[in-house]
Amino acid sequence: MARFQSAFAPALHLRQILPHTRSALLPSRTQHIGGIRTRHFAQANAQPTVLNNAPVQKKGSTKKPSKETSATSAELRAARLAKVDAMREAGVNPYAYAFNTTSTTTTVAETHASLGPGEVAEGPVYSLAGRIMARRVFGKLAFFKLQDNSGQLQLYLEKKAIDGAMGEGSFKQLKDWTDGGDIIGVTGVAKRTDKGEMSLAVTEWTMLTKAIAPLPDKWHGLKDVEKRYRARHVDMIVNADVRATFRKRAQVTSSIRRYLDNRDFLEMETPALHGQPGGAEARPFTTFHNALEQDLTLRIATELHLKRLVVGGFDKVYELGRLYRNEGVSSRHNPEFTSIEIYEAYTDYHDTMRLTENLIAHAAEEVLGDTTVDYQGTEIKFATPWRRVTMHDLVQEATGVDFSDIKDITEAREAALQAGVPSAALDGIQTVGRVLNLCFEELCERNLIQPTFVTDYPVEVSPLAKPHRSKAGVVERFEMFCCGQEIANSYSELTDAVEQRRRFEEQAARKAAGDDEACGVDEDFLAALEQGLPPTGGIGIGIDRLVMLLTNSASIRDVIAFPALSTQITDGDAQDSEE
Repeated sequence: MARFQSAFAPALHLRQILPHTRSALLPSRTQHIGGIRTRHFAQANAQPTVLNNAPVQKKGSTKKPSKETSATSAELRAARLAKVDAMREAGVNPYAYAFNTTSTTTTVAETHASLGPGEVAEGPVYSLAGRIMARRVFGKLAFFKLQDNSGQLQLYLEKKAIDGAMGEGSFKQLKDWTDGGDIIGVTGVAKRTDKGEMSLAVTEWTMLTKAIAPLPDKWHGLKDVEKRYRARHVDMIVNADVRATFRKRAQVTSSIRRYLDNRDFLEMETPALHGQPGGAEARPFTTFHNALEQDLTLRIATELHLKRLVVGGFDKVYELGRLYRNEGVSSRHNPEFTSIEIYEAYTDYHDTMRLTENLIAHAAEEVLGDTTVDYQGTEIKFATPWRRVTMHDLVQEATGVDFSDIKDITEAREAALQAGVPSAALDGIQTVGRVLNLCFEELCERNLIQPTFVTDYPVEVSPLAKPHRSKAGVVERFEMFCCGQEIANSYSELTDAVEQRRRFEEQAARKAAGDDEACGVDEDFLAALEQGLPPTGGIGIGIDRLVMLLTNSASIRDVIAFPALSTQITDGDAQDSEE
């Protein structure tokens, strides 16, 4: 194949090119790697040296790497840079422009699953590309583990085959120039080794990208959770489960979009910079627009602009995108997160309950093949219909108190204290409705394990929802909880512009009194509402938390590729500190 032959100059002895680095690049029969004495074996049936250029720890050791390990990593990096120089001096580009793959590692393995031990397929010839995850080098034979987007496959690399196809010295270049973590392209046919390992018997190879940084050792690659989040790209390389989680995340969002698109919803885009934050009770991030000379905030919700689109004549709209709230960081909270908000004209919160449960059940079935999933050892059933229960009923079950009979704030606070609500949590709360909501959050929320719609919230905590058509003091709103955390929030949307202004003004008064999460009066939204918003049902679903449930992930950081982390200042070889 001409493209391979043209890529390589005749083999050169590295001792002629870089004599001063010979000991680093061409190990003798015995060499010290990472401070550990290793040995190369010539026998085909002997235990080979695994060359991944990562520091080595003794089996069972739990000791953290020392500064000597850091120094060794620097030496390994220097050795790899020397190999880059060696390749260029030999006329070989260590950073290729493209490579034409014809298959994947998984396809090759599945296509030739019937091969018996020692058998070689007559064809076809495959071209694969991927990252070297492990190297085992013998005298005239080497075994690499190649990882691509679909999985892993062993490469069977024999001197006779490679030199025969590419020219004398090509196998030596393979051994001398490659390291664990390098990205290479190979061509060959399927083969099952005598020991039964499915492989690609390689005839030609080419360096696609020479990795300068070695793959991590076991300690940093698998156990240091903080470093995994900070170096997510490395985490994805070495942990197949992490890649599987983010692949499922992409499938979940695609499934949700398809479900809505097939029902005539339109995906719209709304501004990320707002002059007036609104649509939720949350503390926003602030910025300044130089050209406009005005303060702006990053959006805390997409709600108000999407409802303006409904006013404009789009009856079914949604937006799946990032929201930004300047709040705490925990296993369930990230200041930058993904949400989908959906609005449909001429519907109410009963309709949005059905849409929510059907949408999520569909995503689970389509991505996982089942509506029953395991989450941290608990079986969660997303099959519809889900439980529906009012907030009042849940609080009465937990406390024995019927808050619908309480009109006095002092009585409400005393009932909450006797039920076990911390007194500090009640500080500043001045309405019975807010006490009821606090009792729910403190005493009930964590016990909602199976998907549950909690309905009919106090009007004080729901400024954008319609008053309940038959119950005083509450609105037509639900939140969906699962495994003790909120997943979705929905209203029969408030369409009365006068009432909406009154509620906005109440919020503005709270903001003026020091409530960082209260919003002001959004005059642009009120102007749209005065134009006439049809009866509308709206939903917001937290994509990150939903993906947590569907991928059995304990922390929101496990489903966000690059979660928010504190800035660290490193000094020389100092290890990353815990956040």
